[in-house]
Amino acid sequence: MHDIHCPHCGKAFKIDESGYADILKQVRDADFEHQLHERMDLAERDKQNAIALTKASVASEMQQVAAKKDSEIQELKAKLNAENVERKLAVNEAINAIQKERDDLANALAQAKREQQSASELAQAKLLAEFQRAAATKDAEIQELKAKLETISLSQQIAIKDAVGSIAKERDELKSVVDRSVLEKQLAEQSLKDKYETQLKDRDEAIERLRDMKARLSTKMVGETLEQHCETEFNRIRSTAFPRAYFEKDNDASSGSKGDFVFRDKDETETEIVSIMFEMKNENETTATKKKNEDFFKELDKDRTEKGCEYAILVSLLEPESELYNTGIVDVSYRYPKMYVIRPQFFIPIITLLRNAAMNSLKYKNELALVKAQTIDVTNFENELETFKNAFAKNYDLASRKFQTAIDEIDKSIDHLQKTKEALIGTDRNLRLANDKAQDVTIKKLTKGNPTMAAKFSELKP
Repeated sequence: MHDIHCPHCGKAFKIDESGYADILKQVRDADFEHQLHERMDLAERDKQNAIALTKASVASEMQQVAAKKDSEIQELKAKLNAENVERKLAVNEAINAIQKERDDLANALAQAKREQQSASELAQAKLLAEFQRAAATKDAEIQELKAKLETISLSQQIAIKDAVGSIAKERDELKSVVDRSVLEKQLAEQSLKDKYETQLKDRDEAIERLRDMKARLSTKMVGETLEQHCETEFNRIRSTAFPRAYFEKDNDASSGSKGDFVFRDKDETETEIVSIMFEMKNENETTATKKKNEDFFKELDKDRTEKGCEYAILVSLLEPESELYNTGIVDVSYRYPKMYVIRPQFFIPIITLLRNAAMNSLKYKNELALVKAQTIDVTNFENELETFKNAFAKNYDLASRKFQTAIDEIDKSIDHLQKTKEALIGTDRNLRLANDKAQDVTIKKLTKGNPTMAAKFSELKP
């Protein structure tokens, strides 16, 4: 038991070990809470300073990386523009050379036609003149023989008929030779004409192919669709350049629409590096209503958002004469975020460019994620500390109420003991008075006024 002095009235009272331990624990808990608050304030200041320093460092590094990437992108765009200019110049030079060759062939063909026609006309005129001379000679001989026939005998007439038949046969043979020569000249002329027309046709087809190559920037689309072409190009280098990449058709149309292909690439830790939603658009040159690239921007952005992709890319052969889309990779993020329009030959380069840029920034993303995780840890610590404080406050409030109840009970016990004490003191006083009265009792006093008892006691005395 310990003596406790009440701070209000100054009275002393005794308390057992459990009550004393509760009071001592209350004093220690108050001191612990004070120290805990001080350490929490110090930890909060350290946390805020660390977070501010980390944010400043990460922001500075991200700005440097973004500036470096912008510089690299500008250099790549400049190189692509230079390559496009060189390609256009080469195509124009090839077209001009072929057109010049075609014009030379056309002039040569026209000259050859004129020469052939002149030679044919001259040969026909010569043959006709020879034939006419021969025919005139033969006709003269025939007339001469007919004249002689009238004057000669029958035998002579027969001989003359034979001679006329022979001359007529020679005339027919000569005519056949002339006809055959004319036919050979016509066949040679037709063959030469067909040859030059075939050469001109081949040159026209070559020019048309070059024009188509210029309009589509050398994209080979013979015998396959645009989607098949892009899928084939990707699968050709998938195993070497993108071994962990996912590139499949988008078959999820639960939202009402879908893109053409979804590309996702991950690192060794299965952390996603970059994700792209692809849309391929093409149309026949004979289509009456021509579509524009911007007609598909809104739907492509919607598909990108619903499928959780970071970038959206439209691979398009629309607007083949547009200088804007023929220059290379076109950034249309001023209309929709992280969206690009490309020609098919830039399909693999844009994936490589975006993947490499994401790989370079992955380190900073991981560091930022680590900082966020640390911030989350600090937040969790704060939450746990707040939970502990709330539980501690609850327990403290409960202990305080129980302590107050104990104090009240002690006060009641004190009052009861005080009453018991007063009763005992009263009893002691009464007992002392009773003892005094008992000690004051004598036979004389007992027999006073009682002669009978007095006589009895007198008899008892020796």
